[in-house]
Amino acid sequence: MSKIQKILVSQPKPQTERNPYSEMEEQFGVKFDFRQLIHVEGLSAKEFRQQHIHPLDYTAVLFNSRLGIDHYFRLCEEMRIQVPETMHYYCISESIANYLQKYIQYRKRKVFFSENNRFEDLLPAMNRRPNEKYIMVMSDVHNDATIRMFAEHKIEILPAVMYRTVPNKWPDDEPFDYDMVVLFTPTGVHSLKKNFPNLKTGDKVIACFGQTTLAALQEVGLDPDIKAPTPEYPSITTAINKYLENCNE
Repeated sequence: MSKIQKILVSQPKPQTERNPYSEMEEQFGVKFDFRQLIHVEGLSAKEFRQQHIHPLDYTAVLFNSRLGIDHYFRLCEEMRIQVPETMHYYCISESIANYLQKYIQYRKRKVFFSENNRFEDLLPAMNRRPNEKYIMVMSDVHNDATIRMFAEHKIEILPAVMYRTVPNKWPDDEPFDYDMVVLFTPTGVHSLKKNFPNLKTGDKVIACFGQTTLAALQEVGLDPDIKAPTPEYPSITTAINKYLENCNE
């Protein structure tokens, strides 16, 4: 097992100076670079209209991210749609619900959120409004498990794709000289493989977080060395820490 020195983390840099990555840098003498392999682009109004979804036909919107909020209101503005005061908003967390204040006057009677980051927690509020009609703002790459969960409870949710994830091109004149690459999404995996089509298992230590990311790696013929979450390693940082303990100390 070779010593690890330079690690690419395909996520934004943590906002606080003290974090698990900085602690590992001090402990193991490694260097973490934070660099996203993908970026987000909003669909144009023309592209969105091709889905034949008319936002004013719905009385409620589900959001699972701030990005979704931004692109919902952006598209409504581009299409000259005045979002009515009566619109209801269902959010996966309180922080995302609070972000709505950027666009609307926040009132509890029309904004609902989960305290546990679970859409299932919104079922009681939704069941009290049997005539509500829902759309859920999504990326072009998404998991339909939430849609299926609501369907099992007799609640119909229409997915509305409003933005897409796009691979970032790695500069031709920049070396990809990392000993380890940490991946968090299937789109990050596809970006890595698109930029480096000859990459194979064993060329780099690959760490992945989440079952969908693991499945995407296996689809492109890459076998990760580090996997999380697991019962032993609930976070990707605990899994990386253990790997570095074995090869850098």
